[in-house]
Amino acid sequence: MLTLILILLANAFSTLISIGLAAALSFRLLAGVVDRMVSVAAGVLLATALVQLLPEAIGSNLLDADRLGWVLTAGIVGFFILEKLTLIHHTHHHEGDPHEHPHGYDAHEAGRGAWPILVGDAFHNFGDGAVIAAAFLLDLRGGFLTAAAVFAHEVPHEIGDFMILLNAGFTRRRAFGFMLISGLSALLGGTAGYFLLDANRVLVPYALLIAAASFIYIALSDLLPEMMRRKPLSSSVPEVILVLCGVALAGLIRATLGHG
Repeated sequence: MLTLILILLANAFSTLISIGLAAALSFRLLAGVVDRMVSVAAGVLLATALVQLLPEAIGSNLLDADRLGWVLTAGIVGFFILEKLTLIHHTHHHEGDPHEHPHGYDAHEAGRGAWPILVGDAFHNFGDGAVIAAAFLLDLRGGFLTAAAVFAHEVPHEIGDFMILLNAGFTRRRAFGFMLISGLSALLGGTAGYFLLDANRVLVPYALLIAAASFIYIALSDLLPEMMRRKPLSSSVPEVILVLCGVALAGLIRATLGHG
């Protein structure tokens, strides 16, 4: 029962608090802050996937190397297919950012993206909740680090979603309310993940691999390409430093929490 409480608290922190912080930043259009958070999030996600989740899945001794590789590959390809089908959506674009887009881009994105984003976020948050549950069931350190990685990604992610909702004509209060409702699905995902995975521990390594695939996919297909569009050295150097800071932050959290 203590593990379930920790799972729910971690989900509340990583998802619900991130929505509140994203709302505060979105309403002030702090583009520079968002860009920095995207860079840090990329480092945190990659380090968590490759240094925490993958080793935990391997260390369970429930998967051979071939199966581990195929599950990870299937996860990455699966997220690609889901995004192509618009069942999940990752955006960090917001009005007033320095990225160059065709005239009318924001209105077009808003018009076609508002409601699918809310539905996609609900599924995305549910999955995040289940991922955090799987990590906690293996060890507390992994649970806290996974929650931190989700939080690092969710803030810039939710900011992008907030801006699309506002561009679509949502009031600030209405956008915040719908995003909060969507965020509550993380608690449902955490609860469902806890009871399902606790009763079927053999599934935990698979859940960790899917989580790693998700983090790797988001970092490599969304966050890092976003930064590669900026050519000037004056922009590139700070971004590289911030990505490394994200990696270091994940390592620091892992070391601080000790060994599981």
